[in-house]
Amino acid sequence: MSDDAQARIDELVKANHVLLFMKGTPLFPQCGFSSRAISILDHLGADYETVDVLQDQGIRQGIKEYSDWPTIPQLYVNGEFVGGSDIMMEMYEAGELHTLFAGKGAAQAG
Repeated sequence: MSDDAQARIDELVKANHVLLFMKGTPLFPQCGFSSRAISILDHLGADYETVDVLQDQGIRQGIKEYSDWPTIPQLYVNGEFVGGSDIMMEMYEAGELHTLFAGKGAAQAG
């Protein structure tokens, strides 16, 4: 991976409280996993930003190396890698994702 892509990813992760690297956009997700991740974030009322990896091949490949995680989407909260859509779903169902967001000031209390 290029140092440039690594630096851009690092900057994005650190600049946003909640950041989802996904395929597509929140309105038009390009895969089922990205769609599910957006649904979870929306249901939690999270304030989040997204990066469409399909728009930048460097980021698409680089994010997998950055997190050492092979799939997209990838969720970051306050600079920390949380996981992909399966982990998000497990955490959501267990109530852990809401607690994580509430603890980080990233979601509205509900």
